[in-house]
Amino acid sequence: MGQVARGDQAAFERVYAEVSGPVYGLALRIVRDPAQSEEVAQEVLVDVWRTASRYEPGRGSAMSWVMMLAHRRAVDRVRSAQAASEREQRAGSATVPAYDVVAENVQVRLEREQVRRCLSSLTETQRESVTLAYYAGYTYREVAELLKVPLGTIKTRMRDGLIRLRDCLGVNQ
Repeated sequence: MGQVARGDQAAFERVYAEVSGPVYGLALRIVRDPAQSEEVAQEVLVDVWRTASRYEPGRGSAMSWVMMLAHRRAVDRVRSAQAASEREQRAGSATVPAYDVVAENVQVRLEREQVRRCLSSLTETQRESVTLAYYAGYTYREVAELLKVPLGTIKTRMRDGLIRLRDCLGVNQ
């Protein structure tokens, strides 16, 4: 392991040959998915290459150290998968407030009544222009032609009528 810590690739090849099978086997026992176990084993062996200098011979054999790394990494993978699964379950079971048809109908009716009341507060010419443009779908130019009034007059009626509607409905600017 000391040679691996100094960057000796041949020494790492020997360590790899010695520990890759047991590392994969341990990961497979914990993770229970061959593809995930291969990833865990690969990550562990990369860690061995990068962190071989952390191995302390007085604390146990190199095999024990590598297997401890493999065990930790496999357990982390299982915990991560479990946490992801739990997050998905919580997101999937989040309660969506039920749609209240009656409340929605009441709200729509109240809004219609308020719009009608506010429309009735407009002058006849403003109401006629706004109604043709917004309810009949005519353009300002078409409204001017239908009412035989200059386009500028229609624009002024519309602007003034919409300002009065906005104020009546209490819409913020």
